[in-house]
Amino acid sequence: MTYFLLRRWPSDFFRRSRGFRSPAALEALRRASEEKTPTIALYNYPSFSGAFSALFAHLFHSYLRLPCLILPFSSVEPLRVDDLCIEGLKECYFLDFLGPRGFAAELSHQTSCTVIGFDHRRSVLPKISCDHGCSGKLTFHVDLDKSSSTAVYEYFSAKLLVMESSNGEVNYLLNPKHRDRVELVLNYIEDADLRQWSLPSIKAFNIGLGEWRSMLNCITNPHMYEQLMEISSMDLICKGNSIMSIRRDAAKKLLDKVFKVRLGRGFYGECLGVRADGNSNLTNEIAEELSLKSAAAGLRPIGAAVYMQRNNLKMCLRSSDAATDTSEVAKAYGGGGSPSSSSFIIRMDEFNQWLRDTNHDHIMASRTDGCEQGRKVLRRVGPQWRG
Repeated sequence: MTYFLLRRWPSDFFRRSRGFRSPAALEALRRASEEKTPTIALYNYPSFSGAFSALFAHLFHSYLRLPCLILPFSSVEPLRVDDLCIEGLKECYFLDFLGPRGFAAELSHQTSCTVIGFDHRRSVLPKISCDHGCSGKLTFHVDLDKSSSTAVYEYFSAKLLVMESSNGEVNYLLNPKHRDRVELVLNYIEDADLRQWSLPSIKAFNIGLGEWRSMLNCITNPHMYEQLMEISSMDLICKGNSIMSIRRDAAKKLLDKVFKVRLGRGFYGECLGVRADGNSNLTNEIAEELSLKSAAAGLRPIGAAVYMQRNNLKMCLRSSDAATDTSEVAKAYGGGGSPSSSSFIIRMDEFNQWLRDTNHDHIMASRTDGCEQGRKVLRRVGPQWRG
């Protein structure tokens, strides 16, 4: 779906906002203004969909030798509208984000440039309203069934395709030797962006890809585009599987002091939990292992990893059962997440209530295979699990 929006905001509305003040970014904008660069492309940072969108914008403009300034846009410390009001600006792309409410409209109003935005998140829909008086200066491409990176890839590919080269050959955004590899990476990124998690080894891919996140700033990493072009899905999956294996082995060593948890004082059933103080980086693996043990012990197929965060406890819930929704517990206590993965903050006194009336038993699923997997090993919980 495509939305058009043009709205006027008070001239000082965005000046009051705290801007992103990277000297390198502002210097690049100053030079672009001096050179009257007609196009700016801002990409969502640190998003992989945003970074690949920036790659496609870079390839398109480089192929046609069109000047274009590409910059990362952080929602934490965003650039101001005034920063982007450079001389000669005619077109500005928002890649994998639409900006704060009214940001694009104000930029278009102040510069008279065309703003083209791409996003796939349902959360942006409330920010968009249709203005029938719009002169076509703003175009938002919002497709809930397609990741931003895929939409941007198709957009620039189609735009390039209609432009015939001097010898009449068809122009392609990606070189044939890179095309299949990059398109497969895009498929995996889309699978994660849309929360489908349906492709083989998508979890391992996502973990392997996470190792690249620190390289997604094209200002501090001038080789970002070349590196993105060389990413291989199979390499990332292998890397992810290796990391997962190491984490699982480390997590299993922490499962010797398991206890029973009455979720919501028993309203949401019971599961197994463990304290993960000092090992918060392993909460995902710990809770996933516990969910299997919990199911084998005849409890709900949920694992709870608990650790101190400031003066309260953070509880991370995981489930390997597709029919189980852990987020119903998290949302009831001010947290959130997905059915298989959620978390929330819980007060110590409330957590103690969740441990009461469980006969103080420490339940651990047997490590035997097959039909013996459901046996329980009962041990007394020590005082340390009382908070």
